[in-house]
Amino acid sequence: METLANLEAFIRSAECGSFSAAARRLGVTPAAVSRNVAMLERNLRVRLFQRSSRSLTLTEDGERFLASVSDGVEAIQSAIADVRTHSGEPAGVLKVSMALIFGLDHVLPLLPTFIERYPDIQVDWSFENRQVDLIGESFDAAIGGGMELSPGVVARRLAPLHVIAVASPEYLQGRRPPQQPNDLAQLDGISMRSALSGRLRVWRLRNREGVEATLEHKARVVANDPEAICRAAVMGMGVAMIAVPFVERHLKSGTLQRLLPDWYADLGAISLYFTSQKLLPAKTRAFVNHVTAAFREQNLARRFSAEG
Repeated sequence: METLANLEAFIRSAECGSFSAAARRLGVTPAAVSRNVAMLERNLRVRLFQRSSRSLTLTEDGERFLASVSDGVEAIQSAIADVRTHSGEPAGVLKVSMALIFGLDHVLPLLPTFIERYPDIQVDWSFENRQVDLIGESFDAAIGGGMELSPGVVARRLAPLHVIAVASPEYLQGRRPPQQPNDLAQLDGISMRSALSGRLRVWRLRNREGVEATLEHKARVVANDPEAICRAAVMGMGVAMIAVPFVERHLKSGTLQRLLPDWYADLGAISLYFTSQKLLPAKTRAFVNHVTAAFREQNLARRFSAEG
């Protein structure tokens, strides 16, 4: 009888189109995946894949076999997850992605109580300002805003993602404070360049009455990282549009001041993303519950709202 490891290596390789991508999803080496598939082929006495240096494609036998075994393996994995979820303590490596500054300021402080409560979970966190492929890169969860929901991924809203105009007191000294969004055209702008399109970000602002306006300002400094933009603003280089969670500490200390307090850009929500499996691994469920409870207890949704 074939082992679950052999069957899973075959299924993930077929889904991903390569042993390397399958290995990342399974958390093993490409050599281990290749070895398990080769063992399966040897035991079945059929070739399941056509291999080349650039591609991995199913043979006709491989396609028939995949159709036969996929549902059965998924059912076994769900049964195993169900047993572990209901009878065992959360355990294993928890791989999570989040933006650097947001993670350091608002998520990392939650870690001590989390690992104290779940000592069998090993935390593996990636701090990076990019949208990860939750399933393809084998992440258990991700925290961020505006991520596209690929098949098999769901989002749980944590807080609003509002962007506000800020500048340092030094930059504002001797300058007339803006009263309306079009007044920002007279000031130096610290602009965001989209990592996807390469274009400068255009901000659509609105006020509490629902009136909308397009932000226009001179792009004196351009960057593609929110923390770089925030630091440039602190150094007095101009006006920046920054999400409230990234700038909150500077507003409290007074190193930055909010401009146009009635206006903001709404980018949706900061969300916790995870796979939509019917039975989440216990470690992932524990993390999701811990983070959502902490955001609720700290009232972060209200703190991150530009509406006050």
